[in-house]
Amino acid sequence: MYKILLLEDDEILSQTLNELLEMQGYEVYLAKNGNMAMDFSFEMKFDLYLLDVNVPFLNGFDFLKELRDSGDETTAFFLTALRDIDSLSKGFQVGADDYIKKPFEFDELLVRINAKLKVNSNIIKYKNIEYNIKTDELKKDKQNINIPQIDKDIFLLFLKNIGNIVDKNLIFDLMEKPTDVGLRVHITKIKKLLHVDITNIRGQGYRLEKI
Repeated sequence: MYKILLLEDDEILSQTLNELLEMQGYEVYLAKNGNMAMDFSFEMKFDLYLLDVNVPFLNGFDFLKELRDSGDETTAFFLTALRDIDSLSKGFQVGADDYIKKPFEFDELLVRINAKLKVNSNIIKYKNIEYNIKTDELKKDKQNINIPQIDKDIFLLFLKNIGNIVDKNLIFDLMEKPTDVGLRVHITKIKKLLHVDITNIRGQGYRLEKI
């Protein structure tokens, strides 16, 4: 799941974008000011920064410049009401990948986000694990992990439903001889090999917990 840091002090716009992006499968972290955004950037790795400019404490331009100076090359878009050519020029000078002027259509923003991240669109990330759907490669800490195909298929099902309960019947569909005992064996093996948190939801199924 891709992580997005949204720096925006307009609460209504911030919440609206948060809801719309989460509906598209993105994991969004909200920052109301530059200092909060900087703290988030230190705590975790993001796939995309969406940045307003005129925010409290540390503005969007200075925030991105500090990140670029420190070697952070994460994709960054400015979402701003500043429409003059000087602001546009400064946005790209400090390292922006795109500059979107408010007001904007969400569908346009989504097209730009998906286009920029398309290089990794076949890769699902979870903690220190990456699953490349196109090549069927599973990596942990950048190293290939060899596990039986059935366990890989089950784990992919969990990856596509992070934080949601996966009905055990959906997992049974992946198994040649589905039984409750066999399912528990597969789940135990996946947890042991990948060190992931999978919870048994009694009477319903299993859930790969959010990070």
